Amino acid sequence: MAEWMLYVLLALFGFIVLLLLNGARIWWTRIRPRQPKLHADWAADCELTSSAVFNDSMITFRNVRDFHWRTTRDRDEKWADEVPVDSTKVKDIWFVVDQFHAFRGMSHTYLTFEFEDGTCLSFSFETRRQRGKKYHPWTGLWRSYELYLLVGFERDVTQLRTHGRNNIVSMYRVITPPDKERQMIVQMAHRLNQLADRPEFYHTLFKTCNTSIVKAVNTVTPGRIPFLWRNFLPGYTPKAALKLNLIEDWGGLDKTMQDARIDQHAQGWDEKSDYSAYIRQGLPVSPLKEQ
Repeated sequence: MAEWMLYVLLALFGFIVLLLLNGARIWWTRIRPRQPKLHADWAADCELTSSAVFNDSMITFRNVRDFHWRTTRDRDEKWADEVPVDSTKVKDIWFVVDQFHAFRGMSHTYLTFEFEDGTCLSFSFETRRQRGKKYHPWTGLWRSYELYLLVGFERDVTQLRTHGRNNIVSMYRVITPPDKERQMIVQMAHRLNQLADRPEFYHTLFKTCNTSIVKAVNTVTPGRIPFLWRNFLPGYTPKAALKLNLIEDWGGLDKTMQDARIDQHAQGWDEKSDYSAYIRQGLPVSPLKEQ
């Protein structure tokens, strides 16, 4: 090896070491000391902290978002003080995939609980942003946002995506053994209270919308969802969910994904009728319940 090449390699090695040491210094002095906050000047869509109160099978959710979206800027803001539901009356759980980017893997996922009385509540793990602050995946790696479990009416959480953002939105009916629906809504309520009592940081890779759902499912049924690379690219989770028998099969992967899309049908909603009932009009009847 030529002597000059050796000097170049040594210089490059030294530069890399300096970068690593500087990165470690920044982590220990600026990032690691940060503590998650519960009180701050939060953005309007995540302004209130939600919680849940238990009374036998009844759960009362407090501070439930109920916005009406025309665009992301043009909206009617409202929060419901209390929404009581019976945990034993969950009709269906829906796994929702919101594709917000041309690259399918970059999607947002959340759960919607449909109750027998028609109430539909969505639970979405998101970043809690301070007013005027925007989300970016890179800053999400460095303790920049709190983890926020939004509980809102489906007519808010899903309508934001079908109308406010005009994203590709799909709904998959979850397969749940007996009593698992109740256990899941109870688990989401407990997680809501945990975050209301002890805030946590969001992390772009390890504590996201999808990884938080996986953790909740595995808390109810340990080991139900194994470690998969698709957990980090939520847009590809339907394939894994179908293979693991977590969602209903509506005729193979392609047919299931096609039938699960609701965003195009949702555009015909008249803004007066029941939004949740309307978007379900085009979804397949459960083949399991038909049996």
